[in-house]
Amino acid sequence: MILNQIIFSKKAQGKGFEEDKNSEKPLRSVLKALSWRIIGTVDTLIVSYILTGEIALATSIASVDFLTKLVLYFFHERIWNKIKWGK
Repeated sequence: MILNQIIFSKKAQGKGFEEDKNSEKPLRSVLKALSWRIIGTVDTLIVSYILTGEIALATSIASVDFLTKLVLYFFHERIWNKIKWGK
C-alpha cells in the first residue's frame, strides 16, 4: 500500500497544483527508463562481446541486464521524484 502511494498516487499526498505540475508522471519515468536502458544495453552488449567473444552469451547477458535495470531505474526515479531536497 505504501509503495503504491509512493509510485502512483498523487491525490493521496494532497499536493497543490503548483507543486504537482512539477512532479513527473509515471509514464514519463517509464519512457526515460526505457530510453536509458536501450543505451545501457547496447553498452553491455558490446562490453560482454569483447570480454566473452561470443555473441549469444553477450546477448543473454545484455537481455537480463536490460530487464532488471529497467525495473530498478523506474522505482529509483519514482522514489527520487518524491524527495523534495534539491527541487
